[in-house]
Amino acid sequence: MSAPHVAGGHQVTVRRGQFWIPGERVETEGGTVQRGPMFVSWEAPLSQAHPLPLVLVHGGGGQGTDWTGTPDGRPGWATRMVEAGFAVYVVDRCGHGRSPYHPDVIGPMGAPLSYEAATGLFAPGEFDPDQLLASMGPLPADLAESQRMDADRLARLLDRTGRAVLVTHSLGGPVGWLTANARPDLVAAIAAIEPVGPPFAELPGMGTLTWGVTSAPVACDPAGGRPEDVPGRRIPGLDGLPVALVTGGASAFAGFAGEIIGFLRGAGALAERLHLPEHGIDGNGHGLIFESNSDDTVKPVLEWILAQGKE
Repeated sequence: MSAPHVAGGHQVTVRRGQFWIPGERVETEGGTVQRGPMFVSWEAPLSQAHPLPLVLVHGGGGQGTDWTGTPDGRPGWATRMVEAGFAVYVVDRCGHGRSPYHPDVIGPMGAPLSYEAATGLFAPGEFDPDQLLASMGPLPADLAESQRMDADRLARLLDRTGRAVLVTHSLGGPVGWLTANARPDLVAAIAAIEPVGPPFAELPGMGTLTWGVTSAPVACDPAGGRPEDVPGRRIPGLDGLPVALVTGGASAFAGFAGEIIGFLRGAGALAERLHLPEHGIDGNGHGLIFESNSDDTVKPVLEWILAQGKE
């Protein structure tokens, strides 16, 4: 096996950088500290072909590296998107990856992802389990607060980047819906890859989608202060927003995709299904963004983004 630096596949010449979206300042016995910053890395081609950047939001216990590489060492979706001419921003959600987590400040951690749970969620035999699990940490135990923090930081990231397309994965999906509602003028479209569901589901060991497709409260019109008020009401940030819900043919998440689309359409979104087998790409599970054919799975997503005509 070749050393990574000579294996090839990473030949794009880019501009790149990194920064943090700060969290709140909170008082502790040891002094003033920061709560839940969000790390952001970015890459862009030397000659950018597309004016709208893409913002990539990882899922579950993952981190931004879910987008930048694969467990078998190949370039990830982020690289392929830069090759396609997009500026790409990759975030580490609050308390994940390079976004520091201290339970005294953010709150208690949930349980770490086990090998057994990972192999059940992702395609068995598709990955080196050690490589897959090494990048995955615990979620905050309070799923609603985790989503609130993530959406707040992501909205402030868009204040800096300007209008963008969000690309979310799995448990990053709710963050996309909340961010669109917080910054409707800055979210041009959302490609939601295997988002969690179905609406109002209990997510074992993590929490509940109390507000339909989010755990954190979401504003709707006419206003409703209770979760049961949400279905069928317009969610202003989703109203008229193009959404692609992307699913793999071998994923359990494909089974409830129609229910999520129905909820989103009821909220006003221009939601459509992008099921990979209908694009000639078969056999993908929940981790389709870093499975062995990830160079294929990204193509219909890029085509959908380009077809929105929002640039």
